[in-house]
Formats: sequence, structure tokens, C-alpha cells
Amino acid sequence: MDGYRFTETIPLRLRDIDQMNHVNNAVYATFLEQARAAYFRDVVGEPLDSVGMVIADLTVTFERAITLDAGEVVVGARVTELGTSSVPMEYEIRADGERAATGETTMVHVDRATGTAEPLPDAWREAIASFESLEA
Repeated sequence: MDGYRFTETIPLRLRDIDQMNHVNNAVYATFLEQARAAYFRDVVGEPLDSVGMVIADLTVTFERAITLDAGEVVVGARVTELGTSSVPMEYEIRADGERAATGETTMVHVDRATGTAEPLPDAWREAIASFESLEA
């Protein structure tokens, strides 16, 4: 997948399909979440459910329908820059080798006790910057 060093393959499930016989629009956000969790696990070395990140922004742009016949989707995920406490990510969802949607999220690192934004840990910053060839 051009421009994406990180990809995650996700099998389609019957429950992903809606009455129009294609993947329901809400499932696309779940695809992004699954790719994001895999990215944090594999690149940052932390499970996403333990890192104190919240989604501040989520956008999905649909390009074509995905049907169950595709069997799976491949989601490319990348970090485009690093903020003080934020991690903007871009995504591309492909089915049958063709782009079906793109997406963007911005995650913010927060203190779990107070819910306030806090700086990204240096280790995360370094791992992401090294993987993506960004400035830490």
C-alpha cells in the first residue's frame, strides 16, 4: 500500500453487513480503531487500551461500498506528525485491492485521573518518529 509502512488485515464478518448488503458505515470507524490498536501494539510497544489516549477528531471519507465477498480489508495507518500531546493519523481502507475509504483521527494523550492533556512520553515519540521517519 503506497505511503503506508504499517498495514493491518481485518477479516470481514457477517455482522459487518447491513440491509443494503454492504459493510455498514459505522464499521469503517471500527476498522480504523483496529488498525490504530495494532499500530500502537507493534510500533509503540503498548496496548492502546492502557495508554490513556482519547479520540479528539474522527473523519471517514467513503469512496465505494465493500461487500462480504471481499473477505477482508487491509487498513494502512500512519502518523503524519507529532504534537505535544496529540497523534494525528491517516488511514486507507482497501478491499479487493482497491481503495474503499480514507480516514483521519487525532488522538490526545490524557492523564487518566484528571482527563487533561499531557505530553506524549518520550519513548512513544521516539518509536513513532523512528518508524515514520519524522522529527521527534
